[in-house]
Amino acid sequence: MSRLLLCLAFAVGLSACADGARELKKPVAPIGNFKLGHAIVVAPNIVQGPASRDATAEQWVAGVDAALEQRFRRYEGDKFFHLGVSVEGFVLAVPGVPLVFNPNSVVIVKVTVFDDAAGAKMNEEPEQITALEAVSAKTMVGSGVTQTKEEQMQLLSDNIALQIEKWMRRMQREKDWFGGPGAGVPLEAAAAPDAVVAQRAPEPAASSGPARTPAPADASVPFSPVIEPQPAPVGR
Repeated sequence: MSRLLLCLAFAVGLSACADGARELKKPVAPIGNFKLGHAIVVAPNIVQGPASRDATAEQWVAGVDAALEQRFRRYEGDKFFHLGVSVEGFVLAVPGVPLVFNPNSVVIVKVTVFDDAAGAKMNEEPEQITALEAVSAKTMVGSGVTQTKEEQMQLLSDNIALQIEKWMRRMQREKDWFGGPGAGVPLEAAAAPDAVVAQRAPEPAASSGPARTPAPADASVPFSPVIEPQPAPVGR
């Protein structure tokens, strides 16, 4: 827990990150063959950092879960993957002194991706990811002054979902997750501009039956999103 508190204290002084809500307005680019099966969010031993507004584990679970659903349900690959997210700690900035002391809001999570078909984790060790509040007119003078707790939590939840996506895309490039960098990219987009296009083979006859949609992920298959949480401190 002491290490997490140090991380939270350090993150409070960092610069802001990208705006997750604004990023949702951009065109959707596939993450390889990724399609979201389940997103499970837990907060078994969440730590509230220094100089923070209060928030419950239940509030964080609901907020992060909603942000994950909004962001990752947009992707329509042909393989199901599950996200297990553990909310580890947070700071919701309190009112400071504008232009003198403006603490940042921050949330820290641990993430594991599960391959549904393989029935296994994609990353054996959970990935720790941090999200800060985005730059805006409100955060320039301190979100503790200009935003409610609920607004801070929603913005942080949107931003952590974006940071998780960025990490997943990096794993796609570096470790060939989700079919590798070329998976899910339309052929015309993947071809070089000056490439000679080979003559296409005849298209197969269209089926007269109704189009089939992928079967939904089997909700009965259990997987654990708990990312090896530290044991809760024992009261004296």
